[in-house]
Amino acid sequence: MAYNSSTPTQSSGNNKAERNIRYIDKDFNNFRNSLIEFTKTYFPDSYTDFSPSSPGMMFMEMASYVGDILSFYQDNQIQETFTQYARQTPNLYQLAYMMGYKPKATGAAVADVTIFCVVPASSGEPDLSYAPTIPSNTVIQSSIQGSSTFVTQDFIDFAASGSANSTDFSVYEVSAGVPQSFLLKKTIPALSAETKTVEFSFGSYEKFPTVEIKDNNIIDITGCTDTSGNTWYEVPYLGQETVYKPQRNGGVDTPYLLKLLRTQNRFITRFTEKTKLQIQFGSGGATSNSDDTIVPNASNVGQNNSNLNTFTAFAPDNFTFTNTYGVSPVNTTLTFTYLKGGGISSNASSGTLTSINKTGITFDNSPGGSTTSVLNSIGCTNEFAATGGTSGDTPDQIRENSLRMFGTQKRSVTQDDYTVRALSMPGIYGSVAKVYLEPEKIENLNPNVRPAVLDAYVLGYDGNKSLTSTSNNFKNNLTTYLSQYKMINDTVKVKDGFVVNIGVNFKIVTRPNYSGNVVLTKCIQVLQSYFDIDKWQINQPIFLTDIYTLLDKIEGVQTVKSVDVYNKSGGNYSEFFYDVRGATINQTVFPSQDPSIFEVKFPDKDIKGSITNF
Repeated sequence: MAYNSSTPTQSSGNNKAERNIRYIDKDFNNFRNSLIEFTKTYFPDSYTDFSPSSPGMMFMEMASYVGDILSFYQDNQIQETFTQYARQTPNLYQLAYMMGYKPKATGAAVADVTIFCVVPASSGEPDLSYAPTIPSNTVIQSSIQGSSTFVTQDFIDFAASGSANSTDFSVYEVSAGVPQSFLLKKTIPALSAETKTVEFSFGSYEKFPTVEIKDNNIIDITGCTDTSGNTWYEVPYLGQETVYKPQRNGGVDTPYLLKLLRTQNRFITRFTEKTKLQIQFGSGGATSNSDDTIVPNASNVGQNNSNLNTFTAFAPDNFTFTNTYGVSPVNTTLTFTYLKGGGISSNASSGTLTSINKTGITFDNSPGGSTTSVLNSIGCTNEFAATGGTSGDTPDQIRENSLRMFGTQKRSVTQDDYTVRALSMPGIYGSVAKVYLEPEKIENLNPNVRPAVLDAYVLGYDGNKSLTSTSNNFKNNLTTYLSQYKMINDTVKVKDGFVVNIGVNFKIVTRPNYSGNVVLTKCIQVLQSYFDIDKWQINQPIFLTDIYTLLDKIEGVQTVKSVDVYNKSGGNYSEFFYDVRGATINQTVFPSQDPSIFEVKFPDKDIKGSITNF
């Protein structure tokens, strides 16, 4: 059947004219024209008045209006079901969760904070009975008014020292050649966040109850307990009944052990938008407190058991699926502890984290005298700037990370898989600004053998959103996080990427009757946008032809005479020197063999232009 036919065709069965319907005309004018044509074709003798003021045209236009509105909403509803095209934030978030990606509402900065104290000496050695113990989540404040609050991420015992968390000892006070006191130092990670709590009361049984924390910049849920003191655990999905729980170890080299715990008290979290964190529980508890598994018991796998379904996939995750998906809280109050903060502004400068809250500090090693002087001596500082703070995922980042996450299926095989995993690391452990992975450079590597070692080059942001190296704690967090998804024969080494700071000089010829200063300002603004660090990745070359084209399109520019890109190093810039001019071939500036990224660190002063004549 031809969509555009205006001539009735005859049916072979009942001699009735078939109605040619157009299904692709979906705007007001097309609807109106189609109705007029339809009427003229099939009702030529019934209605002939198509003037704008006729009653028939009024009804046709009303129908066209309704059709246009319905078509608009239908198209938009369809659009909102695709990750690539969804524009409504709640829909985009839900699509991301469906594809296995959890968007970040904010990214917390991580700083290596050195905490120190002075203890008396005993027989020329530090008297560790006076060594204080500082709990985790101790608040550290910046010396700058209005700056972010940081909290420590680990327990500190100055009396314990080992390779995992060493204590630095140095003589602080000497009398007659004999040490009188010692300065003790420990460096631990601290997170840009403040700890907050919220309570939710639950009454009678309800399947899959849901509550919302309405707050800005929520980083993560850190704990949940009910009225009876029972702990509730966050899981990636409700069907997972096992959680990994860190358990403090007596050894100083391994302060924590990772234990596998089976629990019915579990919940999931998801952002509906940046200011709302939704929490959902399971459906168990109405008839039974059990959380029965719906797959065969793992101990029976491989045995000659007629009750086993031989077609069941015995993947490890399948043994955690349940009927109830955890229990529903009933007649209790749950207290949630969560972290709030992060953002670009939380990347505190070096030497600014100088105030520590001494509440909760104890002396657990039975000192023989007063501890007041030791308590008063406790202080802190950060040698390096905090890094990793971001403003959360943009819609474009959510789309890209969701699609990549779906492709990886909770495993990392290709370099792109590892890239998206690194970028999706929870903000509580630090946020990766840039990452690049490549096989380790091994001489005479067999090209037919997949290398077992990958080098991950990462960079973070400082408080001014300039690229910087990350701390050792940050690298350790990323290594641990990637180990959950790597292939069994892969080894990932996290290293610092290299930053090549550059400046740009250009010369243009302006058109007559144009203000040179105005045109020059527009050119600089265009290049500042072009070199916006969000648009650049590690090992991305600079195409000078693109810069020439951008400048040439600006109104008032007659000719672009030259564009010069050069290296800026030392002082406030990266120490990494790079021969930019020597690396320029055929109007392309190539990055170094060592994974590096080009950065205009100070766009306001490092992008300069001038006006010249022919």
